[in-house]
Amino acid sequence: MSTGHFPFTRMRRIRMKKFARDLRCETILTAKDLVLPLFIIDGKNSVEPISSMPGVFRYTLDKVLEVAAQAQALGIPAVALFPVISASKKSLDAKAAWDDKGLVPIAVKALKKSFPTLGIITDVALDPYTTHGQDGFIDASGEILNDKTVDGLIKQALCHAKAGADIVAPSDMMDGRIGCIREALEAAGFHDTLILAYSAKYASSFYGPFRDAVGSKASLGKATKDSYQMDPGNSDEAMQEIALDLDEGADIVMVKPGLSYLDIVRRARDKFTAPVFVYNVSGEYSMVKAAAANKWIDEKKVVLELLLSFKRAGAHAIFTYHALDAAKWLK
Repeated sequence: MSTGHFPFTRMRRIRMKKFARDLRCETILTAKDLVLPLFIIDGKNSVEPISSMPGVFRYTLDKVLEVAAQAQALGIPAVALFPVISASKKSLDAKAAWDDKGLVPIAVKALKKSFPTLGIITDVALDPYTTHGQDGFIDASGEILNDKTVDGLIKQALCHAKAGADIVAPSDMMDGRIGCIREALEAAGFHDTLILAYSAKYASSFYGPFRDAVGSKASLGKATKDSYQMDPGNSDEAMQEIALDLDEGADIVMVKPGLSYLDIVRRARDKFTAPVFVYNVSGEYSMVKAAAANKWIDEKKVVLELLLSFKRAGAHAIFTYHALDAAKWLK
């Protein structure tokens, strides 16, 4: 018996054969959508496993170059650098963050020399360099000093731009830092250096393995970042943060984390014309790896489905620790 438009409208008809499914496909994931985060350490010929992130490592510069070569060969357009700083180089004033001979600028120079067409993104934040693990300078009571921190972030961004970074990515969530960094870059002649603003960065519980990776977990202790990272329950606030960062001169905005915030990605894509990136963060990665190790899921299928969901939500690009595997599978 006919009900409504049935049998004239049969949604399954177009799903019956693969060629039709391919023609009907609305969202396509490719290696060009991926950014590979890389943890870098001092030294030579060393690859350190990260216990809470199976398959992810800390690399010395010579090894970073090898991984970057793999990424470029697989069609991944950019890498993002995250330094792991020894305790002896951490301080209250985070001065190692803008040392021209520091880990990040040296790595940027080497990568640009070896891979001039590979995009190099640097993290602009002070938490890897502070003894307390916060993203900014603090006073005697532990309060984050916003404007003093912005002064430090300007120095760090200029240091990275001078080294040759294509994109500087402030991930600190301090007020006004995008405008100040943009003004400083312009004044110094770095007119073409892109700013990727971590505009909607939430105070998430999914960052734990990352803090293990960069060594800030012990420094942070029981302290939180709630006074500058966003409340997970807020959506309108994210739109305000993004609007402010774009008005101050950001070229790209970031939503972080990813899986629990796909609604924020969609709202940002619908509301703004600037590129929207998303960060598939460490906790999300590690949950998938743990489930795969227990054979509860098919890792390849789940990873590709998750990454596709970011694209479907509206992300232009995805920071993900799955990038190398995903690019291989897609190829």
